[in-house]
Amino acid sequence: MSLSPVHTDSAPAALGPYAQAIKVNGMVYTSGQIGLIPSTMEVVEGGIQDQTRQVLTNLSEVLKASGSSLEKVIKTTVFLKDMNDFVPMNEVYGTFFSSHKPARSAVQVARLPKDVIVEIECIALAQ
Repeated sequence: MSLSPVHTDSAPAALGPYAQAIKVNGMVYTSGQIGLIPSTMEVVEGGIQDQTRQVLTNLSEVLKASGSSLEKVIKTTVFLKDMNDFVPMNEVYGTFFSSHKPARSAVQVARLPKDVIVEIECIALAQ
């Protein structure tokens, strides 16, 4: 079994001792992405829709660097600071997963890194 860390400058750098993603056995396991702008490492301005858009853009870049894409995502997990943001998050989410709809869980959590309001991780096929 060969573990390959994934790194791209097109997505925010890891905020700690972890990889943006790991490729193993034809699969990609991403770390959670938050709404950071890669060039500044600042949280994107705006609310849930702006942060969700940035999160999914970051996730797309990590997948691209791994040789995968959003079209190869099998499962996502969405972490929300407030479940009342589910509907507006879902509206943006649906624009990134319009024809291909992976399995998904969405949960409310007490707090997220940098006090963002949404974080998303995924599992995808590598090829």
